[in-house]
Amino acid sequence: MVVIDSPAKIEEASGRLGVLMPGLGAVSTTFIAGTLAIRKGLSRPIGSLTQMGSLRLGKRTEKREVDIKDLVPLANLDDLVFGGWDIFEDNCYEAAVKAGVIDVSLLDQIKPELSSIKPMKAVFEKKFVKKLDGTYTKSAKGHRKRIEALRQDIRNFKKENKVDRVVMIWCGSTEIYQEPRGSIYESLEFLEKALDSDNPSIAPSILYAYAAMKESVPYANGAPNLSVDFDAMYSLASQEGVPIAGKDFKTGQTLMKTILAPGFKARMIGIDGWFSTNILGNRDGEVLDDPDSFKTKEVSKLGVLEQILEPEKYPELYGDLYHKVRINYYPPRGDNKEGWDNIDIKGWLDYPMQIKVNFLCRDSILAAPIVLDLALFLDLSNRAGMHGIQEWLSFYFKSPMCNPDLYPIHDLFAQKAKLENTLRHLMGETLITHLGLDYYYEE
Repeated sequence: MVVIDSPAKIEEASGRLGVLMPGLGAVSTTFIAGTLAIRKGLSRPIGSLTQMGSLRLGKRTEKREVDIKDLVPLANLDDLVFGGWDIFEDNCYEAAVKAGVIDVSLLDQIKPELSSIKPMKAVFEKKFVKKLDGTYTKSAKGHRKRIEALRQDIRNFKKENKVDRVVMIWCGSTEIYQEPRGSIYESLEFLEKALDSDNPSIAPSILYAYAAMKESVPYANGAPNLSVDFDAMYSLASQEGVPIAGKDFKTGQTLMKTILAPGFKARMIGIDGWFSTNILGNRDGEVLDDPDSFKTKEVSKLGVLEQILEPEKYPELYGDLYHKVRINYYPPRGDNKEGWDNIDIKGWLDYPMQIKVNFLCRDSILAAPIVLDLALFLDLSNRAGMHGIQEWLSFYFKSPMCNPDLYPIHDLFAQKAKLENTLRHLMGETLITHLGLDYYYEE
């Protein structure tokens, strides 16, 4: 065990916290409606680590177990205020009904609050999300004018809602695949010039992230878009002193992989193949029906097993692993995604075995508590003076961001240990390594 002093005094979570989301679709409205229902005592925050998780402090013999929300100074759910942008004009009640995730009988109990949350006009470029046709969009042309319009939206939201602090979480669609290659991504100076010249390769999610950071608003990326995951944006986050996190919410099939794969590797069980396919019928499924958007998601999903299994270290176990991912748009299924996994494993004496996983999940139900936790933890990071990439939030993402000199950690259990030790560190508590020899041997 190692004792490390807390890095800074954490400001109190006083006042109201605004949660702004680009994209008021299935995920956002499920998060908003769920939080409102929980505040009214109509349901419980299942799936939220901040609301239901606990943390051990000190040695096991001390029996000190505390709720996370009692250990660290998080914003209270009653202090959250919601807003966002969308390419469709529906208010949150209308959007939630159309998304079909939450029963209308529950939505009707919070209809006044949901109906009062109306989207701001979005920044949208169809070439980045080819399957959508949005009409509720900003008239401003050019990157700088659009950024200024977004910044003004943030300022207006804070003023009109009497909000003290704001976080932004991208809950919009997956944009077409882009690699952070070229000078505009490699330095902030070149990115600024690219914004000035309206470089056509700059996607809307980058404009939202840039606007957020310029307004000192922490930003998390819930999609596999570039958004803030390149050198120029790392520099901007450092310059503005703003925490950033991402990318791509870890919900269904990838969540299962980050649970199962570490177990196979821990027991040195070989894997010859892992075939994954999905059917999904919501707006996300429609967007991913476009090959360019699907590639963005595919890259996000494929990187998980390679990092966890480390085939370069264990070529006999994983060197010939065949990993395939498919997503199929199937409108009748709506938000109720079904994921099938076939895993061909091998054990003692190379004997083959198979595992079949059929996960009938509700994508937005799994994503909503992630949005809540990220909003609260990003706000905590900001009040603690932590800026730049928040790797300790990797627990929530398919493609975790990290220092460019490092490789991301995908193992869900390693990610959770990192998150928990970060919270202990912030509160000046002893970090836990689980060595435990001191229980058995006198020092």
